[in-house]
Amino acid sequence: MYNLGLVTIAIIAANVIMSFKGFGDRLFFEKYKFNVGSIRRGEQIRMFSSGFLHADTTHLFMNMITLYFFADAVLDVLGNFNFIVIYIASLIFGNLLSLYFHKDEYWYSAVGASGAVTGILYAAILIQPEMSLYMFFIPIPIPGYIFGVGYLLYSIYGMKKRIGNIGHDAHFGGAVGGYVITLLLQPSLLQTDLVHVGLLAIPIIILFVMHKTGKLG
Repeated sequence: MYNLGLVTIAIIAANVIMSFKGFGDRLFFEKYKFNVGSIRRGEQIRMFSSGFLHADTTHLFMNMITLYFFADAVLDVLGNFNFIVIYIASLIFGNLLSLYFHKDEYWYSAVGASGAVTGILYAAILIQPEMSLYMFFIPIPIPGYIFGVGYLLYSIYGMKKRIGNIGHDAHFGGAVGGYVITLLLQPSLLQTDLVHVGLLAIPIIILFVMHKTGKLG
C-alpha cells in the first residue's frame, strides 16, 4: 500500500507544476482559477484548470498527501485508466455543483484539487468501506464508511452555514462523482456490499432533500 505509481506521480506533478506557476504568476492564476462570472461568459476551461491550482503550498500539500494515501485502494481494483476517469469526473462534478450553488454570485472564485481528491477518497471508501482511518483528535481508528458519511454530513453543514474559506460544495460534488463513477465501473458492489453502498448514499439523499425543500440556505 502507498506505492507511488506512475499515474499518481503524474497527477501530483501536474498539480505541483500548475500550482507553482500560479504562485509566481498572478495573471496565470487569475486566468485559470474557477470564477463564476468568467465561466458563465464562456471560459469553460476554468472548470478543469482550476483543479490544478492551489491557494498556497499548505493547500497543495494537504490535497496531494490525501491523494497519495487513498490512490492505491482505487488503482489496485480499477486500474490506471479508470482511476483517471474517476479523478477527472470528480473534479468536474465538484465544480459543477459549485457553479450550480453559486451561479448568481459572479464574483465567486475557487481553486484546488479538493473535489477530485475527495472523489478518489470516496471511491476508496466505497471499495474498502472497512478501511481504518485515524483523525488527529480521535485516538481510535474510524471505519472508512463512517468517516465518509460524517465527512459529507459536515460538508452539508459547511455549505448551509458557509463555514470558512472552504469549497464545501466542491468537496461534496467530488464525492458524488467518485461514488457514481465507481459504481458504474464496479457495479458488482451493488451485489456484494449493498449495505455500505446504501449508507454512503445517505448524505447525498439528505442534500437533495434539503435543497428541494429549501432548507439548505
